[in-house]
Amino acid sequence: MRREYSKHWSMAKKTKVDIAVDFAGRRLANPVFTASGTCGYADELADFMDVNRLGGFITKSITLKPRRGNPTPRIVETDAGMLNAIGLANVGLDRFIEEKLPVIAKMSMPVFVNVAGELIGEYTAVVARLAREKALAGFELNISCPNVAKGGISFGRDPEQVREITSAVRAAAGDKILIVKLSPCVTDISVIARAAVEAGADALSLINTFTAMVIDTETRMPVLANRTGGLSGPAIKPIAVYLVNKVYNEVAKPAGIPLLGLGGIRTASDAIEFLLAGASAVAVGTASFLEPDCAARIIDGIRDYCLRHNVAKLSHLVGALTAPSSLANG
Repeated sequence: MRREYSKHWSMAKKTKVDIAVDFAGRRLANPVFTASGTCGYADELADFMDVNRLGGFITKSITLKPRRGNPTPRIVETDAGMLNAIGLANVGLDRFIEEKLPVIAKMSMPVFVNVAGELIGEYTAVVARLAREKALAGFELNISCPNVAKGGISFGRDPEQVREITSAVRAAAGDKILIVKLSPCVTDISVIARAAVEAGADALSLINTFTAMVIDTETRMPVLANRTGGLSGPAIKPIAVYLVNKVYNEVAKPAGIPLLGLGGIRTASDAIEFLLAGASAVAVGTASFLEPDCAARIIDGIRDYCLRHNVAKLSHLVGALTAPSSLANG
């Protein structure tokens, strides 16, 4: 058995493997991104891994003005993940341009800025200013923020608001790639995805966190000062895989646009699940808090998977989910 496996591995190693991917017209060295909000603005992971090995980097959210965020405590661990209620704390657009862009300009992988706000005008102001920067590949639109003008409802829960904000940001983004990040806290995520695509999104990322709560049974109070937070980590992975597959089949594949899959990815096997479900690339988030070099190991693991399964080109895995024979035969 061992000799047989060794022979297979020796043959597989001779197979030429291409794990580069095309993402909205941009060629990436591999399909692994960082997830917004988990890895800072630029090179914060540099002490733990070569960040330039990444397929892409997504910054934490940037808003027009600096934000202090929510009061503490604003992070709590759960059995299979983490709740956060950071409240979009960030340095603001001016400091980002002054302090972070020079660092980003030295990075070789594509960098995308996650953009947030409370009004559409805030989003467009940030994007219009950053669209001039050659160091940036594009933007990830965080539409899970509350829309103050429409009574505090998240942009991402209403397809008409999704169309409005995506269209406005698309106009401000120029030739930069526009990724719209979808919330799972909706009745039908495909309806929201379709609205974003029709309004000009070049790609979609999914999923964002689930609204959740942890209660301290001794004090009988919520652990988070904000009461609720966003649940991320392994607990949400099976739901994320399902929603990626749903959006791929119902929206992305017919429209010919790529998906960035995220939600609980810790290993190369997790990443492969998302690719088979229809994602063209994946993003690693919560796992980086435990293992800061997690993304680098996932890149290596994806290559090893392709070698073991004689997959010459990673794109052959995208959407390659096989239905059980009972379903395939009707």
